[in-house]
Amino acid sequence: MSSAEQAYESSPKEGTSEELGLLGELGATVLDLLDGARGMYSVLVRTLYYTAYGRREPGALVHYMYEIGNKSLFFLTVVMGFIGMILVYQAGVQAKRVIPDLTLLGATYLELLIRDLAASIGALMLATRVGAGIAAEIGSMVVTEQTDALRMCAADPIDYLIKPRFFASIVMTTVLIIWSAAVAFASGMVTAYSFFDVAPRTFCNLSLVDVGDLTIGLAKCVAYGAAIPVVSGYCGLSTFGGSEGVGWATTRAVVNSSLAVIILNFFISGAGVFLFP
Repeated sequence: MSSAEQAYESSPKEGTSEELGLLGELGATVLDLLDGARGMYSVLVRTLYYTAYGRREPGALVHYMYEIGNKSLFFLTVVMGFIGMILVYQAGVQAKRVIPDLTLLGATYLELLIRDLAASIGALMLATRVGAGIAAEIGSMVVTEQTDALRMCAADPIDYLIKPRFFASIVMTTVLIIWSAAVAFASGMVTAYSFFDVAPRTFCNLSLVDVGDLTIGLAKCVAYGAAIPVVSGYCGLSTFGGSEGVGWATTRAVVNSSLAVIILNFFISGAGVFLFP
């Protein structure tokens, strides 16, 4: 065999090792996503089961409602206040380029706020704070073997750790998003009056809001409030290693919770188009 033939035989063939490496990484990523989805589904089913047949501890529920709701109030108020000002200002500037009449600015903004913006933006903010906190707390219990101690006592960690957070998150997410919508609308009204001379009475126009908008908005509140503790709790329970593993679980909880909010937003909005056109 000549040297040229030896060099050809020893060189990497196109479409073999490199492509197999790429396909292997892609396959591993897909399998990891499927395994994570199956784990989250299992946590959700067990949480719903313990909702009906699990232990009752009102004190823990009140505690987590305070942790999720009261400690997130200032953060959401500031964020949604600025979001409301930015959205109304940008919408007013763009609308004035087309038509000089801004009498429907408040009505359109309120419809979008109730139907989608308040729930989606508020839930994304809660995913960063509440989701990270749940994953960090449960992950720390996992690496310090506290969850193993619960299992040795014939207690399911999902019943003790995730279920009360699940209830508290649904209730307080709904309350916080309603409050956030009010703050965003009020800040938008002040912005419209200050920059575009739209009177508050004109801005507070409810003509475009109907039952469908309220139904879709409340459905998103409940869905987001349920998704954040389930996804974050699964990330916390799947923690391994020491403090580095807790940090990794916290990051994954924020990313996955935010992704869950976006995916749920897509499906609920799509269902709303058919149910409430």
